[in-house]
Amino acid sequence: MNQYVIRGGHPLFGEITVSGAKNAAVAIIPAALLVDGVVRIENVPEISDVTLFFSILEELGAKVRILNRHAVELDCRSIHSTRPSYELARRIRASYYLVGALLGRFGQATVAMPGGCNFGVRPIDLHVKGFRAMGAEVTEGGFIEAVARDGRLKGASIYMDQVSVGATMNVMMAAVLADGVTTIDNAAKEPHIVDLANFLNSMGADIKGAGTDTIKIRGVEKLTGGTYCIIPDQIEAGTYMAAVAATGGQLLIKNVIPKHMECISSKLQEMGVVVEEQDDALLVRRSAPLQRTNVKTMPYPGFPTDMQPQITVVLALAEGTSIVTEGVWDNRFKYVGELKRLGAQIQVDGRVAVVEGVSRLEGAPIQACDLRAGAALVIAGLAAQGTTTLGSVQYIERGYEDMVGKLRAVGADIELVDLPEPEKKEQSIG
Repeated sequence: MNQYVIRGGHPLFGEITVSGAKNAAVAIIPAALLVDGVVRIENVPEISDVTLFFSILEELGAKVRILNRHAVELDCRSIHSTRPSYELARRIRASYYLVGALLGRFGQATVAMPGGCNFGVRPIDLHVKGFRAMGAEVTEGGFIEAVARDGRLKGASIYMDQVSVGATMNVMMAAVLADGVTTIDNAAKEPHIVDLANFLNSMGADIKGAGTDTIKIRGVEKLTGGTYCIIPDQIEAGTYMAAVAATGGQLLIKNVIPKHMECISSKLQEMGVVVEEQDDALLVRRSAPLQRTNVKTMPYPGFPTDMQPQITVVLALAEGTSIVTEGVWDNRFKYVGELKRLGAQIQVDGRVAVVEGVSRLEGAPIQACDLRAGAALVIAGLAAQGTTTLGSVQYIERGYEDMVGKLRAVGADIELVDLPEPEKKEQSIG
């Protein structure tokens, strides 16, 4: 029942350090199931999705040792089940990675159909296609049940009918211990795919081509333990870049890989935002009025769909008319209704939003509807005049570590308010 109370209109000044990549962490942590040894993972983001995965692994029999806020040791040598808890698995979208990891290591997996953010149909048919090509029998219902017909998966050539980050990563996990060579064509190229491949290779896997559209995985007999550090979060960095673009001010955003940020930096620069690249940081400054531009989300290295809501907020404050086209997911504009409560002028037609820039937004009560939309609404509240109360912030806490603390440190007037549970009224008879 938590909510954020945001008193907007304050430019942001100072430094923000970006946490480890959420989209990498939620694949690398279940990938530890493939390792016959102790894995130390560093730069782990302190977010609810990660905490949930630790609970799932412990329930399966893994030893989870928290070393500090951002480091953990995972020992999956004593796994006693390939059927994660229905209640835990259904609460997280990335639970489908458990299928690839368990199937690859143990030859079987039964995992609840995933939950997480709801912004349209996100089928797992490409995942299933890959598992079946490697010799698994897969059934779908309330659970995904997969069994390797011969006890161990076989290498195969797999063509992804469309670019899919989740399917690329899941098939990669399933293939590292398979018998023979697996080739994934039309593979996704996002930074977290490269990070997962680097993690698996550091544990003894043989993966080549991650970051290109053809990935080759030569199966090995076993993976052994080691230490790995997760990359910085491209989307968290982009979110704070969008925040300073919307509010004005200047932020030094630290712990970033500037190459990963180019698709976001270039769009903000088109709008008149100054972005200066440093070794592992970006200096972002906005003092002049924002200019209109058009944005279309695409697979990496295109503009990321996970930044679409945040850039739309910035465009809502730009001079002129901008067009935002969602090229990846259906129905990812559900947050626009909430943004309009603050005074934004946006019209949505299917996958296209027409954004008429306004001179100011006004605070109002609003609700987050998913992770990235929630972050966008925080940005809108920071830029708006007056007070904005934002509910359903549990979505935001799935993927952003200490967003309130980081923003307060750079001048934002934002606080987390813990609302009491509503009391149930006793009903009288008669």
